[in-house]
Amino acid sequence: MEDVTDTVFREVVLSVADPKLLNVVFTEFCSTDGLCHAVGRSKVAHRLLVSESERMLLKQLGVKLVAQIWGSRPEKFGEAVRWISDNYSFDGIDINMGCPAKKIVKQGGCSALIASPNLAKEIIAATQESTSLPVSVKTRTGILSHQTESWITNLLEMSLSAITLHCRTQSDMSERPADYAQMKIATELRDAIAPGTVMIGNGDIFTIEQARHFVAQTGADGAMFGRGIFQNPWLFAKDSAMPTPIQRIDLLLKHARLYESTWGRGKNFSILRRFFKIYVNQLPNAGALRGKLMLAESLEEVEQIVGEIDFSSIEK
Repeated sequence: MEDVTDTVFREVVLSVADPKLLNVVFTEFCSTDGLCHAVGRSKVAHRLLVSESERMLLKQLGVKLVAQIWGSRPEKFGEAVRWISDNYSFDGIDINMGCPAKKIVKQGGCSALIASPNLAKEIIAATQESTSLPVSVKTRTGILSHQTESWITNLLEMSLSAITLHCRTQSDMSERPADYAQMKIATELRDAIAPGTVMIGNGDIFTIEQARHFVAQTGADGAMFGRGIFQNPWLFAKDSAMPTPIQRIDLLLKHARLYESTWGRGKNFSILRRFFKIYVNQLPNAGALRGKLMLAESLEEVEQIVGEIDFSSIEK
């Protein structure tokens, strides 16, 4: 997710995760056109950054890291993937064919490719030919209505390592309930056409319990968390109990300090504000605390605001 799953937030999540529950994490999605242009590269390549501390955690936990890319021109996918291979170390390449954002769709990328199955195949082929890494696709069930059978069949013909299916159409955005019946259709197609392709599901999954139920109900091999992890960084924690107030504040500070040490002035500090409500929403007087944090413009201000919290009055 753009401005969410950067190396800092991934490290925060990994730092409280049980490796038995978390197998793979993805970068923010990165434009292939941007990566193939000298000026554009300077604006987008940061989305592929992996800090040394995150790299150490990934190795320690045995979690895979996959670079996520998007675009609409096969030749740019080939060029971008070769550049990624020369400059980074990832465990796989994931092609985003699912994002429904209008500014992306207008460029013919992501979920717009559902309407161009032959072009989608050309993009996958160009990617596969340019890397020895596993190649996967994240997508949706259709444009205006479910096209699961024809669209997933089209993808399964490309011998992909994995397909992640968001069980909504492009027009659904995230506003309508996910249709898990579409996942069952997709897994049955996989069994018949490409048994070696891992099928992962996504949509309205916010807890580990929901993920397990989803897998049992649909025949999927696993579940992907999108908005769920943005709402709860402890989602993969071994202890399912709610974190204490002190644990919440400790992780908030860890996140802010990592952000500062990683990005410095390279990224706007205000991006952090979207995360603050995650950490404080269960605390007493959360609204007032969140209000102060939303005005913070530096790590020093965050530390000062947090330092004023009277933890002796909060039940641990």
